[in-house]
Amino acid sequence: MKTVAIIPAGGAGTRLKSHVAKQFLLLDGLPILVHTLNVFQESKDIDDIIVALPPDELVSIRQELIEKYNLTKIKMTVPGGNQRQDSVRNCLEAIEGECGMVVIHDAVRPFVTQELITQVVDAAKKSGAASAGVKAKDTIKETTEDHNVWATLPRHNLWLTQTPQAFKFELLKEAYKNAYDENFYGTDDASLIERMGKQVKMVEGFYANIKITTKEDMMIADALKKKGDKIITHTGFGYDSHRFAADRKLILGGVEIPSEKGLLGHSDADALIHAICDALLGACGAGDIGRHFPDNDPKYKDISSMVLLEAVKKIIDTKGFSINNIDATVVMEKPKLAPYASEMVSNIAGALGIPKTAVNIKAKTNEGMGFAGRNEGIAVFATAAVTEGEK
Repeated sequence: MKTVAIIPAGGAGTRLKSHVAKQFLLLDGLPILVHTLNVFQESKDIDDIIVALPPDELVSIRQELIEKYNLTKIKMTVPGGNQRQDSVRNCLEAIEGECGMVVIHDAVRPFVTQELITQVVDAAKKSGAASAGVKAKDTIKETTEDHNVWATLPRHNLWLTQTPQAFKFELLKEAYKNAYDENFYGTDDASLIERMGKQVKMVEGFYANIKITTKEDMMIADALKKKGDKIITHTGFGYDSHRFAADRKLILGGVEIPSEKGLLGHSDADALIHAICDALLGACGAGDIGRHFPDNDPKYKDISSMVLLEAVKKIIDTKGFSINNIDATVVMEKPKLAPYASEMVSNIAGALGIPKTAVNIKAKTNEGMGFAGRNEGIAVFATAAVTEGEK
């Protein structure tokens, strides 16, 4: 006998005060409802899904859910009712064939997991009815109508109820019939079972299984989604050095710096940009600057290294990476670079399309030691961090 998931999604979401019903608001690029349905689509415990949708959009939304998002377990969509309980009843009445278990879940609880579905279904198979929930962490007080405290409730046995909730089909049908015969509306489906004197087993869920009801809930959901994203960061290291030469401009970070000597090279010999290019290419596993812009190719003769940096950015984009940050150290005795560092940062950030705060440039002398210390040339070290995809 099959297990059917019922997802009531026919509401207007008035508490969120949005012109779009909350179940259709986008979370990480997908409607909240789709996030929820994807979990049930993949659950090994669920055979069919029935969704209650806004009546005036029933056909169009059903088509989009199945065709665009490949939610093939959706066997039927039904019109939502005036209240959530009415929507669930419409879904119950639409169940066809032999059904053993029914799982009901709020459309706007997108962080439900397959593991929790399994736990609730297993508990309901044994007890007849089960609900996910979490134990109360705060002290709960009962008040009078005018907000005066009447009692402080012992919290060790208090639970905050969530979904999914699971029930044996025949038991839930009986509970719904009794409720409508007596014009009773409960705040959840489990309460309809409780008023029959039947037990509902609580299954411990998790606090992140939130129901998105207010704007604050949506902010929390965005944060939870970002936290849950798998982010892989790669780092790269770059190094470049150039000799000083007469009759050459000294260009670093795309800035022409007044100096008696410039740097010798095939291009404009901007060693800072060359080191950054190598760091970025290395982080992306894309070789080095010499592979992409060989120093024996005439088209790169005297070219601005900022053009090369922009080309490297295109390589990074093509490979599906985004830049996190760059840190570089220029080793030279003179001239002083501090007055030009801000302009260098602006040039580099602009070429790469990243914030200035993501670029850091430092300058050091070599205390008179080595080729840099003897003022024969400069050395530049750079590191870069990139992320797979854009977050």
